[in-house]
Amino acid sequence: MMGVLNHLSTLLLLSLLPPALSHVVKKFSDVPQCKTFFLMETTPNLPGILVDGTVKDQNRYKPICQLFKNTYRFATLYDTTNKIPVFSAYTFTGCIPGRPDERWMMEPQLNGENNNPNMENMGGGIYNNQAGNNDYAQDVRRNPTDFKDVNRGHLFPSSHACSLDTQESTFTLTNIVPQDRTFNGGSWRKMEEHVREKLMSDCISNNGIKAYVVTGAVASKSNTLNNRVNIPDRMWTAYCCYNNKKKKWMAEAHWGWNKKEDEGKILNPETLGALEDMLNKHYQGKDGPVKVFPGDCPRYT
Repeated sequence: MMGVLNHLSTLLLLSLLPPALSHVVKKFSDVPQCKTFFLMETTPNLPGILVDGTVKDQNRYKPICQLFKNTYRFATLYDTTNKIPVFSAYTFTGCIPGRPDERWMMEPQLNGENNNPNMENMGGGIYNNQAGNNDYAQDVRRNPTDFKDVNRGHLFPSSHACSLDTQESTFTLTNIVPQDRTFNGGSWRKMEEHVREKLMSDCISNNGIKAYVVTGAVASKSNTLNNRVNIPDRMWTAYCCYNNKKKKWMAEAHWGWNKKEDEGKILNPETLGALEDMLNKHYQGKDGPVKVFPGDCPRYT
């Protein structure tokens, strides 16, 4: 009985929360805690998609303040047409927690379920506005088109999270794209390990380690999983931080093709400016150039 009462109390509390605290929002700035995942509380500029913090097509692209166990963990801009994230943004603060159980989750509010802003464990259903477990089914005997040699690839990697709860929160399919197995387990995995080491050494602040990271996916034109979930052509990531010891801003970027690759391939570090130049070829419009981070981050050094 006490458990039922506690559950009812939680539902009542959530129902009383103001709209600005909802999981899926109109702007990331609607939630004060969500803004902190972006350097200087400034979201990336992606022409035609996200400009000056405002989503251009609000029926298609959904800002998600990723809420897990009533705590905001990171931020994601989600494409409900391609059913993959455009990017996820998070802060890196060090720590080496253990790996949590992989319980794949979904965002109920993308399905019009507004009673709970927390991500939920995923069932076996088909969802109109997001990917589901069935889209990543691995039973090739049941449907040979299900597999296509891809797996669930994180944008915000669990290895970059500072607590087990935050690690667990990364296992939502709104933070996942279909990633070629050899790429995800090869050069991309090695890049994530390299970036983690760089963040630990480059991003020393007065209060320990603090860095801002944005990781994104460039959607393909027609390559899909189950004719539903876009298999992106490219993956990219960048970080920026202020090194208090060196008294200067530091930045680095990486990107790679999401396709089968030979063992031993490495994604070399690139400048933030080179990444933005590459992304400008994919995101074109009258809304200015791509800008992943605000002006303090070095572009070509």
